[in-house]
Amino acid sequence: MADETGEAVGRVLGTSDATPLQFWTAVAPGSYLQLDDVVVTKRDIPGRGPVTIAGVVTQVRARHEGAQFDSDVFAIADGTLPAQVQEAAEITTTRVDPELYVPPAPGALVRRATGDLRAAALHFDRMEKRVPMGTGRDGLPAFLNADFLDGSRGAHVSISGISGVATKTSFATFLLYSVFRSGVLGGDAINAKALIFNVKGEDLLFLDHPNSRLDDATTGRYAELGLPATPFPDVRVYAPPRANDSSGAPDVSSRLAGVDSFYWTLAEFCEKRLLPYVFADADDERQQYTMVVHAVTAHLARHAQPADGGVSLDGIRLGSYPDLVDFVVGRLTDEETRGTWAGSAINTGTVNAFARRLIASKKDLARLIRGDLAARRPHEVNTAESAQVTVVDLHNLPDRAQRFVVGVTLKTEFERKEKAGTAKPLLFVVLDELNKYAPREGSSPIKEVLLDIAERGRSLGVILIGAQQTASEVERRIVTNSAIRVVGRLDPAEASRPEYGFLPPAQRQRVLLAKPGTMFVSQPDIPVPLCVEFPFPAWATRPSEAGQAPSATLRSIVQSADPFAVVGGRPEDEIPF
Repeated sequence: MADETGEAVGRVLGTSDATPLQFWTAVAPGSYLQLDDVVVTKRDIPGRGPVTIAGVVTQVRARHEGAQFDSDVFAIADGTLPAQVQEAAEITTTRVDPELYVPPAPGALVRRATGDLRAAALHFDRMEKRVPMGTGRDGLPAFLNADFLDGSRGAHVSISGISGVATKTSFATFLLYSVFRSGVLGGDAINAKALIFNVKGEDLLFLDHPNSRLDDATTGRYAELGLPATPFPDVRVYAPPRANDSSGAPDVSSRLAGVDSFYWTLAEFCEKRLLPYVFADADDERQQYTMVVHAVTAHLARHAQPADGGVSLDGIRLGSYPDLVDFVVGRLTDEETRGTWAGSAINTGTVNAFARRLIASKKDLARLIRGDLAARRPHEVNTAESAQVTVVDLHNLPDRAQRFVVGVTLKTEFERKEKAGTAKPLLFVVLDELNKYAPREGSSPIKEVLLDIAERGRSLGVILIGAQQTASEVERRIVTNSAIRVVGRLDPAEASRPEYGFLPPAQRQRVLLAKPGTMFVSQPDIPVPLCVEFPFPAWATRPSEAGQAPSATLRSIVQSADPFAVVGGRPEDEIPF
């Protein structure tokens, strides 16, 4: 911080109070300062030596000095009234070295920070493991401290912004790519995993395809960040089976290769006590019938026996989820068996409320909970046995089915990490619409799992990267436990919420204007959130951008050509077999 290189841009203002944490600088003629610029100034303290104060520009103003009335601007412009234009910039301190908190002296020279001086001002020099997250307003790389991402000193990321404008998912995938490809994980990067839930269209199904719109300029931006401009090298995609399809083929339309179906057998549904996730809406937990849910779940776990792909209950084989629902409802509405299934203290109204909700789930979950597909066939989402990046496609599922898949998958993965008892390898979970799965009010099985991840996931190596339109509607403990907070374009009403108190006033106004690709990133190391722009994705973000499929995917494509075409131009009588 003792380096005095850098362009002189002004002097500390003497007409406004200067404090150790904030001061104003007058901008010199012929120079300029813009928001997010990094500057430094020095002050000599008798007996202590020089103190270097570095900061970030958080506001800029310009005014006429010599003008008294608003109308003077016209006389000044005509040259009939003498006045001078003076610009000034507000500096918010980011670092003091050594830590002697004194205000800068009025008139002290202010320089633009470059090179090592900029890195020190933004604490990049203190980051042992740096994750590139984009470029600052000065066009130079900006970094995230990996210690606050991998669980060493903190974990979890919260990304907020307007849907379709804030590019939340794009930033989440870029951050993942940077973590995997920048080398910050060292040898652990090979075994680190990512679980991404795709909830909108089929945009995330082509992460392993190059982006056909990638140009040389974007490739150069990746090189400046020390990253290759390539797609994710190791991706596996899961999709739900098609509705009313006994073959279990995945329900996707744009990607025809490298996609596996996921589902649960009836035996697994009963044995693993998955019934509560059918009632995964936060409103459900406020109802009396949750007692019935837990009673029926326990009864199924005790008495359901596997039977030729389905289950057997009371000697009756059930081969589909609708059959199971009808059987359970029949037992609950029968006076003789109701007490056995739900307990003697449950009244008819509570049972009927449970039955109505359960019957309504038949249409949504019938294709996910199966009794007609092979149990031995791989059908479960298991990141430990999958590729580095696992994408679970949910966009074709109704809301209840999406909640079921998210809840059960997260529960299974978290329990697997608990049993392993070690934080390595890391598992990054990317979940959009977090306000739907973990709302501020109410309780649900999914919310409890997400809270568990937010509060204990760091020690188990489970890192949540949650995205939402409104952080004010997400459970407070999840947002609070997020060491990294990212904000894109916001709605004016949302920007005024206390959840965004970490943004300086000027940045709260700027998020209303932020363009796609611009994010404000807050991390514990740096007192001021950094405005960064991340590069255009090197991987396809929609089917229309997908370039040539990787070789691993091509090998699994069912060729449309005649297989005998391999013999080329030989006559039929010369076919060599």
